[in-house]
Amino acid sequence: MGKLEEVLKGIRPIDQDLYRKAQERLDSLTKPKGSLGRLEELARRYAAITRSLRPKLAKKHILLFAADHGVVEEGVSLYPREVTAQMVFNFLRGGAAINVLARQAGAQVEVVDVGVAFDFPELPGLRRAKVAAGTQNMAKGPAMSRQSAIAALEEGIDAAEAAIGKGADLLATGDMGIGNTTASSAILAVFSGLPASEVTGRGTGITDAIWAKKVQVIEQALRVNSPNPKDPVDVLSKIGGLEIAGIVGAALGAAFHRIPLILDGFISGAGGLIATRLHPPVGEYLFASHLSFEPGHKELLKLMNQRPLLNLDLRLGEGTGAILAMNLIEAAVRILTEMATFEEAGVSQEISR
Repeated sequence: MGKLEEVLKGIRPIDQDLYRKAQERLDSLTKPKGSLGRLEELARRYAAITRSLRPKLAKKHILLFAADHGVVEEGVSLYPREVTAQMVFNFLRGGAAINVLARQAGAQVEVVDVGVAFDFPELPGLRRAKVAAGTQNMAKGPAMSRQSAIAALEEGIDAAEAAIGKGADLLATGDMGIGNTTASSAILAVFSGLPASEVTGRGTGITDAIWAKKVQVIEQALRVNSPNPKDPVDVLSKIGGLEIAGIVGAALGAAFHRIPLILDGFISGAGGLIATRLHPPVGEYLFASHLSFEPGHKELLKLMNQRPLLNLDLRLGEGTGAILAMNLIEAAVRILTEMATFEEAGVSQEISR
């Protein structure tokens, strides 16, 4: 049995009784029932996932998957593919938006090179897990082989397991890959059945002409490859990306080990969607951090039955939305574990009528 099959077999639905017990604990705290709104939802879910009414959240870890996309040669982005490697160096130097926000949140950023078209030396903060130097041009044929897709997915599982092995209590995903909104839009088009024009956005801020080209390229990729929506790995291999595959694996690895994982925006959402199509119970372990400015993200979240925590018109990626949501989840866990009960505080409860 391969790693993917082993992990899929080991992911179980969350015990519904754990949600009930967590809510009972929340209802015993010094506040009117339900008065902390979605913070209570977050606390309840975190406790149920970790199987503890006094869960710990000491170590927060962001897995930022990076890879290049062959479809960039079709002119679908404002930026050349070299920017992927350049931004990886920026992450490692601590100069990107995700680094700033991670420092504020007290979280560790780890860059996972699953498929950047550049050979990095060993560097602090970099996990070298390269499957290939980017994907092929999906407008002309499959982005990668099925074997490569599974290999990248398993690298994502390994990255999550390594972080958990070092004590991570909460994981988040980020992404870097010029051209990856094209791949994510194509994935959404397959699973939603919507036309490419309805699920394709402007990514890094492309012009009308480039957007029209992007839609045309996605339509061509779908015709050329005929990805099968009933086979998520087929979709991933034909029109996906290596970093998206890594995100799929991270979601599966987190669920297998009962560790909560926060999805960032549109790209991470595409990975989360594939993970839930591979095994629906995975969705119970995922938190949707925010609603991206990308037009297809709302539909993508609906397909996963996920409700985003924030709506800030973000479209950067990197894990920036996920790290902001991480602060909310930590606040919710602190409410559950640090707030006094009515009995402990000597406060009278509501009058029964």
